[in-house]
Amino acid sequence: MDSALTTVGLPLALAIIMFGLGLDLTPNDFRRVGRAPKAVAVALACQVVLLPAICFGLVVLFDLPALLGIGMLLLAASPGGTTANLFSHLFRGDVALNITLTAINTVIAVVTLPLITGFAIAWFDRQDDVSMPLVEIVKVFALILLPVGIGMLVNHRAPGFARRMDKAVRIGSAVILAILVLGILLDQLENVGDYLADVGLITALFCAISLVVGYVVPKAFGVTGPQAIASSMEVGVHNATLAIFVAVEVLDEVEISVPAAVYSLVMFLFAALWGTWVSKRVGARDDAAAVS
Repeated sequence: MDSALTTVGLPLALAIIMFGLGLDLTPNDFRRVGRAPKAVAVALACQVVLLPAICFGLVVLFDLPALLGIGMLLLAASPGGTTANLFSHLFRGDVALNITLTAINTVIAVVTLPLITGFAIAWFDRQDDVSMPLVEIVKVFALILLPVGIGMLVNHRAPGFARRMDKAVRIGSAVILAILVLGILLDQLENVGDYLADVGLITALFCAISLVVGYVVPKAFGVTGPQAIASSMEVGVHNATLAIFVAVEVLDEVEISVPAAVYSLVMFLFAALWGTWVSKRVGARDDAAAVS
């Protein structure tokens, strides 16, 4: 898949998505951790610790081929995406918490993503043909953090312009991701049927489990309804573009990107269905509390 789609389109897509994240960010989003420590800590624990463990269990249970198994764990290690913020907004979540979680988890992923993906490569004993060079990983996160910084600067210097650009950037990001997914599936056209058979069910299960875990675990720790919804969307809606970029440009294996491509199709449907149900549940509970 060595084409303009990956050499130009993929880095550009990732940069636009991260720039869009920066347009929503201010320094206060990082300071908010101190004001909502429980919600942030529980959501990050779900994202960084619990999800990769669940994903690894599913990979072993489904006995996935090596490259697809590595792709699943790469996906699990990827932080939440800007789309999580949009879903949270649609379904009455705490969007400010989403922005904070995405920002912090993107920084944490500088360490956790190569560690978890490296573990997957070692588990499948594929070090001879799949590797994560440190220099390339540094480049990836430079590509992530630089546009975020530029977006934050734009938001600080021209907040009105940032608000106007926000919707266009979100739509552009979604369109670019759709094109990337289509390109990957077309590139692997002769194997698409087999890949869907291999990872269709596991990606659907992983998405459903991620959304539920992201809601149920915070609730168990006393996190409020809107914050639990935000956590659910953050944990369940991954930055699939980042996973695809690492698979194609760093690991140099298009097959590793297939789980992220399939997941990106599944997560939109599942997040919409789950968000509709859980927001009605939270809304009904709030109404009942107001009456009483």
